[in-house]
Amino acid sequence: MSITPVTRTFTDRHIGVSDPADVETMLARLGYTSLDELVDTAVPAAIRRPDALQIPAGLSEEEILAHLRELADRNVVKTQMIGQGFYGTFTPPVIRRNVLESPAWYTAYTPYQPEISQGRLEALLNFQTMVADLTGLAVANASMLDESSATAEAVLLMRRANKAAPATAKTVLDANLFPQTISVVRGRAEALGFEVEVADLGAGLPEGDLSGIVLQQPGDNGAVVDHAAVIAAAKERGAMVTVVADLLALTLITPPGEQGADVAVGNTQRFGVPLFFGGPHAAYLAIRAGLERSLPGRLVGVSKDSAGAPAYRLALQTREQHIRREKATSNICTAQALLAITASMYAVYHGADGLRGIAERTHAHARTLANALTDAGIPIASESFFDTVFATVPGRAAEIVARAADAGINLRLVDADTVGVSADETTADATIDAVATAFGAEVRERVRAGDFGFAAELTRTSDFLTHPIFHSIRSETQMLRYLRRLADRDLALDRTMIPLGSCTMKLNSTAEMESISWPEFAGIHPYVPAEQSRGWRDLIAELERRLVEITGYAGISLQPNSGAQGEYAGLLAIRGYHRANGDLQRDVCLIPASAHGTNAASAVLAGMRVVMVQNTETGTIDLVDLREKIAAHRDALAAIMITYPSTYGVYDADVRDVCDLVHEAGGQVYIDGANMNALVGLAQPGRFGGDVSHLNLHKTFAIPHGGGGPGVGPIGVAEHLLPYVPNDPTGSVSVSEGVPVVATLFGSAGVLPISYAYIAMMGGDGLTQATRIALLNANYIAARLSESFPVLYTGNRGLVAHECILDLRELTARSGVTAEDVAKRLIDFGFHAPTLAFPVPGTLMVEPTESEDLGELERFIEAMITIRAEIDQVIAGDFSIEDSPLRGAPHTAAVAVASDWDRAYPREQAVYPVAVLRTDKYFPPVGRIDNAHGDRNLVCSCPPLEAFAE
Repeated sequence: MSITPVTRTFTDRHIGVSDPADVETMLARLGYTSLDELVDTAVPAAIRRPDALQIPAGLSEEEILAHLRELADRNVVKTQMIGQGFYGTFTPPVIRRNVLESPAWYTAYTPYQPEISQGRLEALLNFQTMVADLTGLAVANASMLDESSATAEAVLLMRRANKAAPATAKTVLDANLFPQTISVVRGRAEALGFEVEVADLGAGLPEGDLSGIVLQQPGDNGAVVDHAAVIAAAKERGAMVTVVADLLALTLITPPGEQGADVAVGNTQRFGVPLFFGGPHAAYLAIRAGLERSLPGRLVGVSKDSAGAPAYRLALQTREQHIRREKATSNICTAQALLAITASMYAVYHGADGLRGIAERTHAHARTLANALTDAGIPIASESFFDTVFATVPGRAAEIVARAADAGINLRLVDADTVGVSADETTADATIDAVATAFGAEVRERVRAGDFGFAAELTRTSDFLTHPIFHSIRSETQMLRYLRRLADRDLALDRTMIPLGSCTMKLNSTAEMESISWPEFAGIHPYVPAEQSRGWRDLIAELERRLVEITGYAGISLQPNSGAQGEYAGLLAIRGYHRANGDLQRDVCLIPASAHGTNAASAVLAGMRVVMVQNTETGTIDLVDLREKIAAHRDALAAIMITYPSTYGVYDADVRDVCDLVHEAGGQVYIDGANMNALVGLAQPGRFGGDVSHLNLHKTFAIPHGGGGPGVGPIGVAEHLLPYVPNDPTGSVSVSEGVPVVATLFGSAGVLPISYAYIAMMGGDGLTQATRIALLNANYIAARLSESFPVLYTGNRGLVAHECILDLRELTARSGVTAEDVAKRLIDFGFHAPTLAFPVPGTLMVEPTESEDLGELERFIEAMITIRAEIDQVIAGDFSIEDSPLRGAPHTAAVAVASDWDRAYPREQAVYPVAVLRTDKYFPPVGRIDNAHGDRNLVCSCPPLEAFAE
């Protein structure tokens, strides 16, 4: 008997429901005879694209890896000594393999469900402790997107927190900040209408009212300066103080907190995170005590669980932008959790002594070079420096930089007369010798590590990283087991379906991930000459072309490094367009109640006034209310922000009418592309009314969430908005008239090969099929669960889009069981919860994605139906809600094996509510966490365990 071989494509392996028999079974349950019929019914004809997606057929895994290798080989890898905030570093292999390249870490979701996130929360608490210790400040967050945007956030924090300063008070930036940072801060200030002055603060403070000042340590030119006097003078004038600080330098020099700073910001890239052509890298923001509630970004804190044991969670979540909307202190949504974890583990691995040793060697190399240059009669900018030397070579800078490049070393061309050289962890004696030769100098004597070249009053005397975690792990065996122990405490996509609505948790295939750590991609500095990054630029250009085809827009900017940054960049493009047309009064942004939570915060940061638009009882935008709001603000209307499909999980059939109404009034249409995974191959927002959209590459296009980041949020824009996309922050090239939003032209370029590979392997047909199956899966779950949990909003013929909202409010009224109770009980079944209480309080939003197979969908459905039966037990009076397994959830192993079982329900029901759990059981490491206790007793750095003793 002959057997016909079956060839399975990458699309078959990416899409969970790829067996035609399973598709047929699911369609039959929904009452449809074909997938086409289902899609044609669910997706409004008015928005459908008339043709197929014009993207080549999908490549195999072997083919894409060979293609990526060819692209990587077009890049030129040199020793990078450009500096300017980006430095060479060694990622310890045990961390690279077991964090950066481990799906247990990179497929995890943001730790909003802390009971199943204890591992990554501990790692992030280590990060906060590391930053707080090194900066000498009380509290640090985890984390920020990049150094430049973090500095902009610090400026806004100072303006919020400094109640004594008048509204007209200006922010002063020291002229010795990195130029990209100055550029990004100026952009934020221009949008919000406050004054920023750049001045040499070494010469004293300028006249006028001051909100805050920003210093950098070490400065752009490498100088390490005693800032104590200018900080004291600023405080006397009523100003707050931010210091942009290099954490490695802070192992040797006096930290900002000890000099009186209120805030410190910076990057942690040089703590083991590759250059990645500019990102992703975890920035940090640390504050003095008293500013906690003004702190942007995520803050990990310590509370206790139901048994009184210490437990980690995100603290003060009421600060979060999706809760506070236009009153939020920031629009930050994605952090850089995966990279923050990498940096924290670098500190755990090396400890205080190891970090200090790296810093001493780096400093010694820089001093050795400086001595060689001065011996040759070449002046340097400062005799007090850490790792960077600015050399004055009148008219010879380009020649010297070219000579060093010929020797395989990139230096910084500051201007025609100045060359910058930055040493780092990877610098060797031979490197310094070669650089000296490029200058026409010679190294005669090497400076000994530990021999400092800055003043004694600037030398750090305080201890740091004193917690046991930073000096108890030294061998690779210990590190390996620590990483495994933390990973085992979590639930990530490598273990279970994560059915989160609006936060697509889909397969991030190994083939997509593999190339990002190749040295030919990861080892490229973002500011290298263009000819050295040809492979990067070719990949980026092709990715942009394919995203243009997918979205229907005229162009793409990949600079925004999160979805919220994409919103901000898109709104700034709209703002720039109106201002160029002389419509300076257009500052009103309409936002429906069904839009994503970040939208309102992004609009405020872009200098717009938010006006909310109501939704109807069926979830669609209320056209009557929209017309009224347009009429009331017609001359001031700048834009409307709509999420499509809406956050309610439906395709609004009248979306073209909404777009037409806004356009007729002179406004622009921002279509939030966070739900683009319900449109790819079926509809193009740039063709059904959108002027600009952001995309979430970390959702629709397979970049993993990494426990809360990295993210990439590029914007697609119509032709008339192309001049206003983000410009190059360094000013070395001009690609537009727009405002830069982060420190590098291509943002978090390091993870772009993931989306590039995803699109290339899926091909046009595969991408479209992924959308179709996402709709099938969501509708199947909605139909199967509708008898147990009503679906709140539906579209045509009762169908949903790619997600559905399960309404528990009536059940809560009858039983007392809350949506949070259901979320915690799902942990006992080995599931991450759906999105809790957003966008509608008292509900759960479920998105199964296209990656989940029918068996996993049924496992989730069985769990939810079992939970409904337990709710019915409460309603029937079998036990009270307080004594139910729902309120007792989640159940830890310690609870399960306790000798005394005094609960009203059987032990077996608590632990093994369905049969499959007997062979595959996840036990959460902690019970339900008391968030209120943690917010009242805020602990945001590694505490000694005895602190929890009663």
